Amino acid sequence: MPAFLRTLASRAAPALRQHTMIQRAHFATEPIASKPAKGKVGVVETIVGLGMLSLAILGPSGWILVNIENYKNKQ
Repeated sequence: MPAFLRTLASRAAPALRQHTMIQRAHFATEPIASKPAKGKVGVVETIVGLGMLSLAILGPSGWILVNIENYKNKQ
């Protein structure tokens, strides 16, 4: 039985390997964005966006640090 499986695998493996996809990176030859932006992002929009992102990341951890004594006292 092992000889049969070995023969089957040795004949099937080359056929299966031919159709595998090869992954290649095209960073230098093909840029990800080929067109300029549709509209420019203003300074105010940038500041508001970065502020909201910072608040979303740092807000919950700040809340926990401010109320850490309340969390310690609960049993």
